[in-house]
Amino acid sequence: MNRMDKAEFIEEIRKELGESPFLLLTDFKGVTVQEMDNVRRAVEKAGARFRVVKNTLCRKALEGTGKATLSAHFKGNIGVVVSGEDPIATAKVCRSLLKENAKLQVRAAFFEGDVLDAKAADAVADLPSREELLGTLLATLEAAPRQVLQVIQAPARDLLYLLNNYASKLEEAGQ
Repeated sequence: MNRMDKAEFIEEIRKELGESPFLLLTDFKGVTVQEMDNVRRAVEKAGARFRVVKNTLCRKALEGTGKATLSAHFKGNIGVVVSGEDPIATAKVCRSLLKENAKLQVRAAFFEGDVLDAKAADAVADLPSREELLGTLLATLEAAPRQVLQVIQAPARDLLYLLNNYASKLEEAGQ
């Protein structure tokens, strides 16, 4: 790789890593090419990307960014999973891939400004997905008007029940 290629790679990686809300650094020692291809295809379905990177170039790309604390983890064989718009979906896919393939090991992860270890990265997968959060938000937004409507309708409904009970008592007394 000549200097121009390295400079382009550094800028590309800086942009890609900088925009990603979730990063997962994996050690892939002993993983076959077929298994690596399966990992790539699985994370692509979640809108993420898996790449094997050059450590020194990634350390340079991370300099001056909010993710510079990850630089210490770029040693040896390293693969980086870069999430797309939904970091939780990426974390869930990665957790299932790590369970299927014991050769893949988590070195570190980056989520919400923090460097995470393997257990914390696994905990990210337990968070609700974007769709679940949007559903909860929608249910919360719908609940308030529904409750206001119930309060407005309550006096009329209660009066109707009272009149129906009074009418049934009059019918019973008349029989």
